[in-house]
Amino acid sequence: MNPAFSAFAALIRRDMILAYRNHHELANPLAFFLMFASIFPLAINPEPVFLQKMAPGIVWIAALIASLLSLENLFRSDYDDGSIEQWVLSPHPLALLVLGKVVAHWCMSGLPMLLLAPLMGLLLQMPPTSITIMEMTLLLGTPSLSLIGAIGVALTVGLKRGGMLLGLLILPLYIPVLIFATSAITAAASGLPVSGQLYFLAAMSLLGVSLAPWAIASALRISVS
Repeated sequence: MNPAFSAFAALIRRDMILAYRNHHELANPLAFFLMFASIFPLAINPEPVFLQKMAPGIVWIAALIASLLSLENLFRSDYDDGSIEQWVLSPHPLALLVLGKVVAHWCMSGLPMLLLAPLMGLLLQMPPTSITIMEMTLLLGTPSLSLIGAIGVALTVGLKRGGMLLGLLILPLYIPVLIFATSAITAAASGLPVSGQLYFLAAMSLLGVSLAPWAIASALRISVS
């Protein structure tokens, strides 16, 4: 195997092992994701018709905030122990290494949200068709959340209190994903075609995979310089 791809795979494996060892950091955003859907009906209106109308926005706002909560420490420990400096100096492409970090982050945050989403759909009285489309939007849209968020984390990793700034940087960039994902779920509930919205979400994720690692690598070089 190519040494660069061996390093890529090793970094993914390392991050997933560390995530399992620090399972509380993994569980907190996912617990918020599930609790948000459980508490919202009690606070607003538990009627099924109302919940079905509000469900797409509830699910995706919960996904955005849960993703944001899980992002803050994406590069923090590597920055503190000097690992990022070693990545910059290594012969392997930095963009490929940071892509491995993002893939590991998605596996430990986006993938569990996919597994929890059907339960949220049932709690919010969503029809089966809408739950299926919701799963597709999360599958296609959550990689964009991780990639966009990683750019913001890379820019703020050198700051002592970068959490607030991180939210201000990346939440506006999440809005297109939110709009098209909720539009797809709403259209599915009304029996309308959703292929356009799904194609847009897929295109955003593919564009992010193509361009975001280079932006993250540049931001990390600035942060460690």
